[in-house]
Amino acid sequence: MEKLQGIEALAAAVSDRRLPPVDEWNPPYCGDSEIRIAADGSWFHQGSPIHRPALVRLFSSILRREADGSHVLVTPAEKLSVEVDDAPFVATTAETSGTGRARRIALRLNTGDALFAGPEHRLRVEQGADGPRPYVEVRRGLDALIARPAYYDLAQWALEEGGNPPGLWSDGCFFAMGDEA
Repeated sequence: MEKLQGIEALAAAVSDRRLPPVDEWNPPYCGDSEIRIAADGSWFHQGSPIHRPALVRLFSSILRREADGSHVLVTPAEKLSVEVDDAPFVATTAETSGTGRARRIALRLNTGDALFAGPEHRLRVEQGADGPRPYVEVRRGLDALIARPAYYDLAQWALEEGGNPPGLWSDGCFFAMGDEA
């Protein structure tokens, strides 16, 4: 996996990313997009994988979660439903700088986007039938499942911190990593 290119460079890239104002658009519902986002973050159209990363990135920028929990692609002119198996994004890698309350955690998403865990991007761990399911809020109710290798990094850093409960600080927020999450 590609390593994040330094916390400072990432901070500049995150602040430069501009997304369309999908929350301001209220077009009529036009039907099913026939797009499905699998639990592993793979995108499919009519059952076939979407292999072009630029196309996935474009679609991900106009993805919105509705009040009823459904997902849609939205433009100023139309709204199309999207099937999402788990979370629409996957956080594939994690990096950290600092320790304790001064820690900053950067996560890279399968779309190439990146974010810092903190007040706007909260970490949480849910208990699933197959064990802990860690997530980070990406934006406006859209979550990323944290991939196992990145979650193991987070868990290791939390254990090294030695807190009770185990957890991590990032951008001034504490995130419990166990059942208290």
